[in-house]
Amino acid sequence: MDRKSFLKAISGGSLALAFTPNLMMAEGLQLNKPKASHKLTILHTNDQHSRIEPFDESYVKNPNQGGFARRASLIQQIRSQEDNVLLLDSGDIFQGTPYFNFFGGELEFKLMSMMKYDASTMGNHDFDNGLDGFLKVLPNAKFPFICSNYDFKNTILDGKTSPYKIFNKNGIKVGIFGVGIELEGLVGKKQYAETIYSDPVEVAQHYSSFLKNDQKCDLVICLSHIGYDYKDEPNKVSDKILASKTENIDIILGGHTHTFLPEPQTFQNRQGKNVLVNQVGWAGLLLGRIDFFFDSNKNVQHISWNNQIIDSSIIA
Repeated sequence: MDRKSFLKAISGGSLALAFTPNLMMAEGLQLNKPKASHKLTILHTNDQHSRIEPFDESYVKNPNQGGFARRASLIQQIRSQEDNVLLLDSGDIFQGTPYFNFFGGELEFKLMSMMKYDASTMGNHDFDNGLDGFLKVLPNAKFPFICSNYDFKNTILDGKTSPYKIFNKNGIKVGIFGVGIELEGLVGKKQYAETIYSDPVEVAQHYSSFLKNDQKCDLVICLSHIGYDYKDEPNKVSDKILASKTENIDIILGGHTHTFLPEPQTFQNRQGKNVLVNQVGWAGLLLGRIDFFFDSNKNVQHISWNNQIIDSSIIA
């Protein structure tokens, strides 16, 4: 199946899946909207790569798809229908079009702020203009950058990012941390300077335990820019490995590998509980959406998903 057909296939609608409180998936599909005491809608993007405008109609792979204005309209529409929404990004906001070459990320941050993103993590291309270039445009981002395994203490970004954030959405406590890919060999030393990289698995285990057990978060989300999977390098840390070697993470929202997943994938963590992993390709072609339904005890009862294509059917 080509990418265009694939995108149309996965964006046709959402399904509701039955879950136990620890996110174990049931075999059946429940198509009716479940009754719940609380509902949380998570919207997410990754690897936007400065694709402000839609692809041209003559572009072979993604004709007339994507575009920040269309995405903003879709997000506004969803917010008008839902009370509790979190909008998140998994990095690589920068690099890919002349907009970045001319404005250095200022435009991307301004537009994301207008869309009211709640948080993002940093991808490797967000270092392309160096730490000074990132810091220069950072005031335009009215949302926090969550970087848990990058230590900026000896750099100009010291204190400019957060290792985690906690959001309270109508009584549902959501803890978020972020992990990024190893920069050495991928990004020039001049670009990341004295940034210290730590193992994503160890960091993820620390912060997921802190958020779930110490901070009593009802849902723990990892914003990941380490990649979904590496078939040629099976031992390289990825979202699949991160899910299997940790505990207390409920969702991994990934980036870096530009993976178009047909739906959130389910993996068992080291305690045998299920972890959801989702990634929505690149260039803002899709808006990921996952809806969680909680009972009165704040246990997850149901989930629905819809990785929605961004195209001309959305009126900007």
